[in-house]
Amino acid sequence: MSDDDAEPGDDAATESWTDGGTVPVGVKLGSTRTVIALPDEDGGNRIVKSLTCMATYEDALTGEEKILYGEEAAREYPDRVQYMLRSGLPEDADRAEMTKTFFEAIIEANDIPEDSGVVYAIPTIDNPAGLENLRSVIEESSIGQELVESYPESLCGSIPAFGDDLEAIDEIFVAVNMGSTNLEASAYRRGEQLAPFTTGAVTGNEVDRMIANYVEEETQGRVNIDTQTAREYKEEHADFVDFEPFTDIIQQPGGGSHEFTIERSVMDAVNEYLDEAVDELANTFLPELGNDHMKVYQLALDQPIVLTGGMACIPGIVEEFEERLSEELDREVEATAADEPADAATVGAQRIAARLVENS
Repeated sequence: MSDDDAEPGDDAATESWTDGGTVPVGVKLGSTRTVIALPDEDGGNRIVKSLTCMATYEDALTGEEKILYGEEAAREYPDRVQYMLRSGLPEDADRAEMTKTFFEAIIEANDIPEDSGVVYAIPTIDNPAGLENLRSVIEESSIGQELVESYPESLCGSIPAFGDDLEAIDEIFVAVNMGSTNLEASAYRRGEQLAPFTTGAVTGNEVDRMIANYVEEETQGRVNIDTQTAREYKEEHADFVDFEPFTDIIQQPGGGSHEFTIERSVMDAVNEYLDEAVDELANTFLPELGNDHMKVYQLALDQPIVLTGGMACIPGIVEEFEERLSEELDREVEATAADEPADAATVGAQRIAARLVENS
């Protein structure tokens, strides 16, 4: 195989990227987490992750404004940490500037190279102003000096589910992005996005709110948790296969502590989420796809539906989705997901970037 034919991750390609060549970088600026992928020296990927949030504070000695981002900001300044992309995109100029500051801090802290080709994943959402703000965040950053391109998040997230290269680009399939701020679905015909659908009525953020409410009900009002704690409960304990009740401890306002056990709240919330997601897909998205693109609809449902996004990380959700959608449609449906659905969009974007860099 010649250098020109080298695939992402092959020795020849890796040698060119670590030897002063253009580095292919994948980026997903998510409402909850930001993930960056780039090749490492061993031929694999280096994955950089951070909560998409930041806080500022004043240096006690110099009086200068300092910036903390990610988990450190959320942990140390929970009272004023800001999540810039709670709606999925930078909604206005102020949010865009905050996101630029946050993104540049990640770039600097993790030595993301300026001499890079960047592909970033974009949500399927009808918000031209927000998408333009996101574009400005990426294009005005210090990276991506060689090229900057965007591709749909659900397409990028489907790429690792199909194999080790870009096989998804040659397929006809349906992708469902189970994200924090929206439920998205699209059909893809050899890379072309068809019948994009999005709803904010079924979201991972709403699951967090439901968990917080259900915990209060389950503990008969003795325990109130914030949505960040609820998200942590979801990520650590939600499991459609082997869920086990768990205990936690809170400090009482008047002193002392209270230990409590959660048996139902987490799974009640994620079960409701999955039922609502299946209902939206079976009764809104798929009928629209069938009406507008009947042949694609037929061909796509012969392929596994690809689940992406943070909610797709819950153990057993792929099989539960498959079973519930099959029952709703009264036909056999298969589903699949990448090994790490939360990172899949970034990994897919990085593979596209690698191909674009090779072809440029």
